[in-house]
Amino acid sequence: MLARAFHDDPQFVWLMPSDASRPARLRRFFGTLLRLEGWGLAEIDVSSSGSRIVAAAIWFPPGRWPPPPARQLRALPGYIRAFGRRVITASLLVNVAARVHPVDPYWYLACIGVDPATQGKGVGAALLRPRLAVCDADGVAAFLESSKQSNVDLYAHFGFVAGAPLRLPEGAPVLTPMTRPPRPRSPEH
Repeated sequence: MLARAFHDDPQFVWLMPSDASRPARLRRFFGTLLRLEGWGLAEIDVSSSGSRIVAAAIWFPPGRWPPPPARQLRALPGYIRAFGRRVITASLLVNVAARVHPVDPYWYLACIGVDPATQGKGVGAALLRPRLAVCDADGVAAFLESSKQSNVDLYAHFGFVAGAPLRLPEGAPVLTPMTRPPRPRSPEH
């Protein structure tokens, strides 16, 4: 499902330019992220319709991003298979993005995707709300990088504030870091 949701994502189109091989490469990428880097570290929220998953969000709780170096090393072969010759460029992009992550504790929304057949029906928004409620309850920020400029306003609706676009390698699409400051707790009665 995530491979379908991100098939037209500007960053993945740039890193995986072949329309023919992108679906398989995206499956390898998300499989590696979920099984090797995120397993036991990330919180995965899903929305389903019947027995079919139609949306998913991968969140790393405070202190769990980036994954430990041993996990990153174990995941490297999967990322090499996913990105091929572009793995160095993909790694450079991740390193640039990592430099703007918040210093204070935060929940990191590594990705959120909605099946293309279900997009525009509020499924993604419904998936965001519960985890943002956890952020609010804990008084912790949330952070993401928006790879689609059309989504910046959507995230702003949920309280995310856009930072300066990242300085990426030449030719890379714009990637906008966004932070949602912790919301004040409501007074206890």
